[in-house]
This record gives sequence, C-alpha cells and structure tokens, in this order.
Amino acid sequence: MKINTLEKILKANEYPGRGIVAGKSNDGKYAVSAYWTMGRSAGSRNRIFVTENEDGTEVVRTKAFDESLIAGDPSLIIYAAVRQFKNKTIVTNGDQTDTIFDGLKKGETFEQSLRSRKYEHDAPNFTPRISSLLTVENGKFDYAISILKSDSGNGDNCLRFTYTYDNPQNGEGHFIHTYMGNGNPLPSFEGEPEKVEIKGTIDEFSNMIWESLNEENKVSLFVRFIDLSTGKFEERIINKNK
Repeated sequence: MKINTLEKILKANEYPGRGIVAGKSNDGKYAVSAYWTMGRSAGSRNRIFVTENEDGTEVVRTKAFDESLIAGDPSLIIYAAVRQFKNKTIVTNGDQTDTIFDGLKKGETFEQSLRSRKYEHDAPNFTPRISSLLTVENGKFDYAISILKSDSGNGDNCLRFTYTYDNPQNGEGHFIHTYMGNGNPLPSFEGEPEKVEIKGTIDEFSNMIWESLNEENKVSLFVRFIDLSTGKFEERIINKNK
C-alpha cells in the first residue's frame, strides 16, 4: 500500500468528519494516537475536549462548550473519547469507548467487545463508529483499528471491519475517518485505513493536523505520544472554542 501524506489528504477533503490516526513516530520511540472532531451544525461545533480523572486514570471527554445549545441526542456528541486500560489506549469517536473498556475488563478482545454495537443512530447518515486500540508492552507496540458502518446507507445491515497491525514501522501509521467527504446524506468511509506518514515532534505533528483540517468545520484535536520504553505519555489538546 502506498504511503500518503496526511496533510495532503486532509487539505483535499473539506469534511472527512471525525478521524483517528494510529502509528509510530519516525524516531521509533513513541506510539502515536490522534483523534479529532468536526461539525457542520451549531450543535456539532459546540464541543471541546477536556481531561478528567477517574480512579487515578485520565479520561479524555467531549463536553458541550455552551450547554444552552445542546439539542437532540447528546450521546452522539458527548462521550468519553479516550480511556486507558492497563497498557492499552482506547480511542474512539463515540460512547463505544466505554463498551471496549468494559469488554477488556471482562477478558473480551477489541473485536468481541464491539459485537454489541453498530453504526450511530443518526439516519440517514448512519455515521460509522471508528475505534482504535494501542497496546504497548515491554518496548513493543501494536494497534488495531475498527469501523462499524451501514451497508451503503442500508440501515438494516451493519458491516464490521477490524484491521490489526502487529509490527508498526517507524514513521508510519494508518488513518480512518467517518466520511468520504461532504454530502447529504454524508457518504461513509470506504476501503482500508489509509497508510500515512508519522513525522516530527508531538507539537509539529499536532500543528500539522490542526492546520490541515478545514477551518470552518474543525472543532477539537487530541494527540498522544506514548513512550515505548516506559509507557508514559505526553499529549496535546487543541479546541477551536475557547
């Protein structure tokens, strides 16, 4: 598979929707995770990422910037986006973060835990649920990416795909997003996760993504670099709403 430049992909798509990147830094020292939100409506744009502490572990959540603007089903836009279970980092675009977390605690695999879920209940878009799981152990690193989506807009059928990457290479990652582009209804992502370059420091990588996202539609960005030798992490959060 050809390796692509994330910057070019994002600049060419005004509305990829929510996106997840998982990979390895070009110096080979870090597992890299990124997740961002975008929105077309006032409700979707009314979000920020915040960090909270639960039982001594950090959780990254979406939160309404202006609570007076909340309308409809808040579960589609307010959720835990990032959780940690032991040496595993869960990053998703919805409340399936909790489903995966609970599944791992019960001894289920990433894929098994998602069998109880399907795409989001926002017909006619049927927004895909995209998820990633990064595992760091004894200096080694692997990751998995999942997408649950409708069958070309058929809400009666859920298509389930899981991609696993056992030996990530330095400076490479994979990128999956919810939509192929703008539209009504929004067209779901198609194909395998795209192979992309991972380069630069955490600040350089974060700034590249943020500056490449469509200015009107971008909402929030989360980036985490996990040290493969210690498991400790450094992260950045950028919110358009301040």
